[in-house]
Amino acid sequence: MAQKDFWNERYCNEEYIYGTLPNEYLKEKLKDLKAGKILFPAEGEGRNAVYAAVKGWESEAFDQSEEGKKKALLWARKNNTEIFYTVSNVENIEYSTSSFDALALIYAHFPIDHRRDFHQKLTQLVKPGGYLILEGFSKLQQEYQQRDPQSGGPRDSEMLYDLEELKRDFENFDIKEAVVETIVLNEGNYHKGEASVVRIFAIKK
Repeated sequence: MAQKDFWNERYCNEEYIYGTLPNEYLKEKLKDLKAGKILFPAEGEGRNAVYAAVKGWESEAFDQSEEGKKKALLWARKNNTEIFYTVSNVENIEYSTSSFDALALIYAHFPIDHRRDFHQKLTQLVKPGGYLILEGFSKLQQEYQQRDPQSGGPRDSEMLYDLEELKRDFENFDIKEAVVETIVLNEGNYHKGEASVVRIFAIKK
């Protein structure tokens, strides 16, 4: 099954499969930042983009799933706010260079063959002095998946993140925080339970 079809099938139900509350790391970091324009790649059903919009950010999102977009726009309307959402993959997305004040990569896992190129493309969209907020599953997540499949994350171990590789991908950022942590996720039915995550907060040089 193509990735696009996989996500359309996953998102086509009424239920928000990763819940409607924002990611906790994103929430924690945004509270200390002045609102501007923020980009959410691979944003799915929109919970994080909508949260940022409610907090005064101009939220721009993209994902390859049309079903994800429908639910994201519905959630924005229910929260009396607006987000801008494009149906696209990373290869074909087009924004102006240095047009965003922040880039939020929340569980945006890319194939290993393209990961660095995709990250480099996305970082070009961030203004100097802009922010990177990243949370994704670490290589250690395989152990948690075996114990509890609902813990989440790609089943392809190569798509799980190595902290040092990520730091090299974002070498044009001043990294303020870069950690691997064990946390307890409670984001819908597919991110639930103990998990190993990578968290990065950085400022564009």
